[in-house]
Amino acid sequence: MIKQFTFSLPDPLLVVVLCFVCSVSDVAGESPFTPKAAVMRYWTKEIRNGLAQPEFLLSKASPMSAVEAARFGKLADQNGISAALPAFCAAGKLLCFPDLGQSLEKHESDVGFKGYTLQNFTNYGTDRLGGIDSFKNYSDGVNIPNDSFRRYSRDSVGHRDSFAGYATDANVVDQSFNTYGTGATGGSGNFQSYNSEANVPNLKFTSYSTEGNGRSQSFGSYSDNSNSGDQKFASYGKHGNGSPNTFTSYGKDSNVIGSGFSGYGEAGNGAENTFTSYGVDGNVPENHFQNYGAGANGEIDTFTTYRDQSNVGDDTFQSYEKNSNSAKAKFSNYGKSFNEGSSRFTGYGEGAKSHSVGFTGYGVNTTFKDYAKKGVTFAQYTNSSTAKITAMEAGEKKVNRWVEPGKFFRESALKTGVVIPMPDIRDKMPKRAFLPRTILSKLPFSSSKLDQMKQIFHAADNSTMEKIISDGLSECERAPSKDETKRCVGSIEDMIDFATSVLGRNIAVRTTESVAGSKQDLVIGALTKINGGRVTKSVSCHQSLFPYLLYYCHSVPKVRVYEADLLDPKTKSNVNHGVAICHLDTSAWSPTHGSFLALGSGPGKIEVCHWIFENDMTWTISD
Repeated sequence: MIKQFTFSLPDPLLVVVLCFVCSVSDVAGESPFTPKAAVMRYWTKEIRNGLAQPEFLLSKASPMSAVEAARFGKLADQNGISAALPAFCAAGKLLCFPDLGQSLEKHESDVGFKGYTLQNFTNYGTDRLGGIDSFKNYSDGVNIPNDSFRRYSRDSVGHRDSFAGYATDANVVDQSFNTYGTGATGGSGNFQSYNSEANVPNLKFTSYSTEGNGRSQSFGSYSDNSNSGDQKFASYGKHGNGSPNTFTSYGKDSNVIGSGFSGYGEAGNGAENTFTSYGVDGNVPENHFQNYGAGANGEIDTFTTYRDQSNVGDDTFQSYEKNSNSAKAKFSNYGKSFNEGSSRFTGYGEGAKSHSVGFTGYGVNTTFKDYAKKGVTFAQYTNSSTAKITAMEAGEKKVNRWVEPGKFFRESALKTGVVIPMPDIRDKMPKRAFLPRTILSKLPFSSSKLDQMKQIFHAADNSTMEKIISDGLSECERAPSKDETKRCVGSIEDMIDFATSVLGRNIAVRTTESVAGSKQDLVIGALTKINGGRVTKSVSCHQSLFPYLLYYCHSVPKVRVYEADLLDPKTKSNVNHGVAICHLDTSAWSPTHGSFLALGSGPGKIEVCHWIFENDMTWTISD
């Protein structure tokens, strides 16, 4: 029999308890012991101007319950978070890569896969005789894919296969692909698209058609239209025998990408290879290409367009047809950038015998070393004066090629009635939350403790997670620029501390109301000049990619801040309420900053304005 116990409190004590609950929670239904409630109390304590607590900021507080926060706080004390990482990430709304699933082994009959994701795949088509296999949509459109694919059509004979799409339109990618068609005889292979339109890719592709015999292979696109990542491709058609290969489009239209390509047609025999479009139309690419046709025998090789029409960047190309025998090679258009970069070309036809090598179109600001003195022809080498004319002509058409319209603008555009293009202000980073300060304070955050951080977040060596952590630490630990005060914050309390230390306690935080109107022309309606339009300083906070929500906050001197109603051009109805910041001193900015590409000027010569994007914010002294 269950007994029920009841008790009553004296009225005065009951009032005290109820008032305590009221004081620690200002949101109906919010437990007074959650991390969010702690943030609300801290806001009231530190910011003493009576302004309402901003919901857009509170929404980023840790969603952990009081029980979860206590549990993981205790685990953090005991260095036990790693053992409970999946539960920790789920409760805290963090960015964590799942562990790979069980490996799928080889098959015997024809197979057509149409969808596959977040798995470790081994031995697809290995040792097959004849047959046709196809693979479509491997982790396409997946947020945070973590995949491994090993051995596709290895040592097969007369086998035909196709691979349509690997992780297209993925976000924060960590993937590897090992050995496609290695040792295969006869048959054909077609790989159409590897990580096109990926965001922050960390890619490794090892061994495509190595030691193939009489097998034709084609590779369509590798990491085209990708953003801000690092990728490597090792060994394409190496030691092949009579195996024609084609490769079309590597890193085209990519933004701030680092690429490495090694071993194309190296030591091949009697093959005909073509490579079209490496790093074309890239923005600040850093490309390294090693060994095209080196040591080949009787091959016919063609390479067309290396980093054509790219912007700035740094490139090296080592060894084209070096030590080859009876080779015929053509190379068209190397480094014809519209905005000068730095390129180095080493070993063109050097040591080759009975060769015929032609080079057409080699750009400016380059070095060309160690090439054969006989058997090599240069059709066009762009000198500095020619390049300046070319850059001017291209600049008229291409100055905004990599900068979205409306991303940067002049202060004169901020006037009621002016039509202005709104860039895409949507936040494309994975959604995460801050950590509770009670947990954050117990976790390591330092490059000197990288190994501990990797262990906590299950980051393997050379993985995307390791790069995310190390890049975040590097940005946070770099020395501040001139007149900059900076701090990285992983909790709302830390952000409040930094903002008040710079601006005092009478402050307000602002962000653009929504993402409505992105990529549309809008009309500026009612305009408010914050602090009366006076030149002031602010604290701007920008997201960094990290397992938990991490903001890079810095004080920005000499700015003006505006708020504006943004209206539909036809109906004049309200679409959004935007916050814009104008930087009046740009003298310390890099000459390659996107604002100067867009507006056509340079450091210290103009002011630059931009909207505050989704999930970014700026703190100012309250009016």
